[in-house]
Amino acid sequence: MSYAEASDRRSRYETVGLVVGFFLLSTAAAAYEIAPASVLPLVRSSMGIDASAAGWLMSVMYATAVVASVPVGIALDRVSVRRAMTVGGIALLVAGVWGWFAAAAGAYWWLLVSRVLGGIAYVLFWNAGANTVGRAVDPEIRATAVGIFTASAPVGFALGQFGSPLLARPFGWPAILPAFAAIAVVGLGVFLLATRGRSIDVETDSPDRDGFVRLFTDTAVWTLCACCFLAYSLYLFLNTWLPSFMVEQFGVPLAVGGVLTALFPAIGVVSRSSSGALSDRVFDRRRRPVAVAAFVVATPAVVAFAVVSRVAVLVVVLVVSGFAVQLAIGLLFSYVAEVVAAEVRTTAVSLLTSVGLFGAFVAPIAAGRIIDRVGYQPAFLLAGVVSVLGIVLAWRAPEPSE
Repeated sequence: MSYAEASDRRSRYETVGLVVGFFLLSTAAAAYEIAPASVLPLVRSSMGIDASAAGWLMSVMYATAVVASVPVGIALDRVSVRRAMTVGGIALLVAGVWGWFAAAAGAYWWLLVSRVLGGIAYVLFWNAGANTVGRAVDPEIRATAVGIFTASAPVGFALGQFGSPLLARPFGWPAILPAFAAIAVVGLGVFLLATRGRSIDVETDSPDRDGFVRLFTDTAVWTLCACCFLAYSLYLFLNTWLPSFMVEQFGVPLAVGGVLTALFPAIGVVSRSSSGALSDRVFDRRRRPVAVAAFVVATPAVVAFAVVSRVAVLVVVLVVSGFAVQLAIGLLFSYVAEVVAAEVRTTAVSLLTSVGLFGAFVAPIAAGRIIDRVGYQPAFLLAGVVSVLGIVLAWRAPEPSE
């Protein structure tokens, strides 16, 4: 084997290690984020809190991400990624241990504050990962690599939902917080080993004031942010209300409704991973057709919830809608980085994250009010309108080459 071949092989191994490291860091944060959801009855009884207070243990991380994402992105455009990931890994581990002690002591407010720290770590991993993974690979497979990275979110959600009851039974529910946070130690180790001696930071000058002004006044960026807002709104609306819809409208047991609803985020492992490959290989690295197609498929699937009457058909609609909505999410994080200057790419990804997660934060609340007043069917029809808006905006989004 020649020196050039050996060097090329080593570079590929390092790139794989970088992607795996980021994937594990993001998976750890996602599992930590959702972990209390599947043991909420234990959380409420041990801490003596109502459903609203328990819900804030998840919601506070979304709220933190909305507020912190852009400042984090600006910081990531100016500091070493290795240093930032080290800080993020330590922060998530501290948040997990802190939350463990706070929960065991029944200190609700300290537990809530620890979740804020975990939320900051999450946006560090997500924003840096979406940008750095895209820059670490050849342009021909950039969207594919970023799509694979974004699949870490549903993997983490599935791990947290499935693993929390198993850990809570022998060790008590507070132990789930440091347990999932500890996965970040493995991810950080893989990441640091893979990037040792390798330059992964943006090789441009730090962005100046004019660079930020151009970013925040860029119509293309805000068009993609609006698409992300709509996609995350659909994602969290369906994730939140499908279990209740199936119990109340179809009479299925709550446990069965939860299992069926789990198919919705689970299919995201496939759709988020394949979004970039579809764009890179089928559409010759064009992004707009995939974004438009995602909302085109999602529109009738979401509306179908309002008229479907059989559980078997409901499951099909659930899988199709979950695939389509997350197909858009998986692509947008590579898409937005390609329409801006190199020195503000992480900030652009952070802005996309902030706007998207704002949709995730408000959609379940708004949908709940609609359901309370007029029922599920109008809520699903309105979700169809949201998806149609996604088609319009995705159609207007420029290709990176434009």
